[in-house]
Amino acid sequence: MKKVYRFLNSDVLIEILSRIPAKELLSLKLVCKEWQRVISSRSFMEAQVGRTTEVALTGFIFQEKFKWCNEDIKTVSYILARGGSNSKVNHMAFDFLPEDVVMLASCKGLVCCRSCFPSEQPVIYVCNPSNKEWVKLEWPWPISHYDRNDRSKALALAFDIDPSKGFIDTFKLVRVKQVVEEEEEEEEEEEGEGEGYFTFELYSSEKGTWRKSGEICQCYNKLVKNEGIYIGGVLHWLTDGDRVLTFDVEKELSWLVTVPVPASEFRAVPEVCIGESEGRLHYVVVSEQGVHVWCLEDYYEFKWTIVYCKSLEEVEGEWPHFFMNLKSHVLERVNGPWVDPLAFKDGILLMKVCVNLYLYDVKNNKMTQACSIQDLKSQCMFNPTVLPHSLSLLPVKSCIKGAFYSHGLRY
Repeated sequence: MKKVYRFLNSDVLIEILSRIPAKELLSLKLVCKEWQRVISSRSFMEAQVGRTTEVALTGFIFQEKFKWCNEDIKTVSYILARGGSNSKVNHMAFDFLPEDVVMLASCKGLVCCRSCFPSEQPVIYVCNPSNKEWVKLEWPWPISHYDRNDRSKALALAFDIDPSKGFIDTFKLVRVKQVVEEEEEEEEEEEGEGEGYFTFELYSSEKGTWRKSGEICQCYNKLVKNEGIYIGGVLHWLTDGDRVLTFDVEKELSWLVTVPVPASEFRAVPEVCIGESEGRLHYVVVSEQGVHVWCLEDYYEFKWTIVYCKSLEEVEGEWPHFFMNLKSHVLERVNGPWVDPLAFKDGILLMKVCVNLYLYDVKNNKMTQACSIQDLKSQCMFNPTVLPHSLSLLPVKSCIKGAFYSHGLRY
């Protein structure tokens, strides 16, 4: 009877607790051993994910990289999205992995990362830091091929949750690479830029293999802030040429979306980033004219709608305890940008202002200090990787072909 009673209790617990967001569930694990057992079970994870397909922003994964050095910076920081004086930066969020890693992409709770270079046998990890599950994939490219210039190649993670199953059957990795064909006619005095284009390689966890897509996208612009943002089956990368590179993962079609305002419209070089909110692509610009956020309404007509704008004087006036002389600092641009939008997700903008990072809730007009550069154990603030992350109990399937699976194992 005890076993039957325990099973009934587990069923009731699953029915109730599976309706609670993942963030609160991690604390509820500490209530008792029974709750910890139920919440950690795969059946509960699948039930909970199936009922909460919309995952809310929990924080931002932050990692720096050297500008001129081939070696990777190993420190990974997790910045909580709530901010405030009691907020702390977590440097141990990925300590469950067997080695130090470099962050590559984040999608609906899962994170893609790779071994730190230099490495004799690098691998790719797809993991869920909330339940500490991970799979390991072999690095398919020549090791010597990865150097500082190879950072123009970016890996992105793409998958959709099936609400009827409560988990994902497969995920895909997409590697975008820029190829530049230099003009070979050296006798000519005119210097041509040559032709550039992007190619795409895809990995499917269902097949466990990489293959090269036949799709190419003609574009000479380089990727900046290389994080691929997945929205509605389409990946997005920001370029330095007033365009966003997009790739439909299922149809394997790419195209370029023109941004709403070109950089030439501003006196000083504007700082920009892209992000997702309410299922749509957003484009964030910080310039001497202020903070502006656009939403992409139509991919094919390049129709953007401005959803938020505030001058730097207004920002400074509303939060004088945080900011002073913003406009003059933005125009001077000494030793890099004074204000730098790092990432945008669910209406929350993470931006660096001087030596501090702030969380700006543009929808509710709230500003909180997230942390300082010192809290991040900063070594080089050149173009850091910043990934929005949403806490999820999504299980990483152990049946993935060509991958080693672990549930919180350490070596």
